[in-house]
Amino acid sequence: MTNNDVLPAPLCQLDELPLYGSKGFHHRGQALFAVRQGEQVFVYENRCPHRGVPLEWVADQFLDSSNRLIQCATHGALFLPESGECVAGPCAGQSLQQRPCYIRDQQVWLD
Repeated sequence: MTNNDVLPAPLCQLDELPLYGSKGFHHRGQALFAVRQGEQVFVYENRCPHRGVPLEWVADQFLDSSNRLIQCATHGALFLPESGECVAGPCAGQSLQQRPCYIRDQQVWLD
């Protein structure tokens, strides 16, 4: 292993994410957030495609009141958790930048 190699590290423990909730992270210099919908977890860059601003106003609150859609706090755009596609708002048709992830040993890992 060289000094330039980066050891893999989990993003978080699965139980850090509410069953239907979200949480923000700084991971290796990037602002990310994870959304959990039951047994599925999705990870995105914390940046709205419309203005390039972070999505949340309050720490770890990335979902609308139903906890089923990602919502941009700046202008209310709504995104599907499964794909990051904007389904309402000024960036309709655009998508959040998804980061592939998987769950192993009750931890969330990035690919």
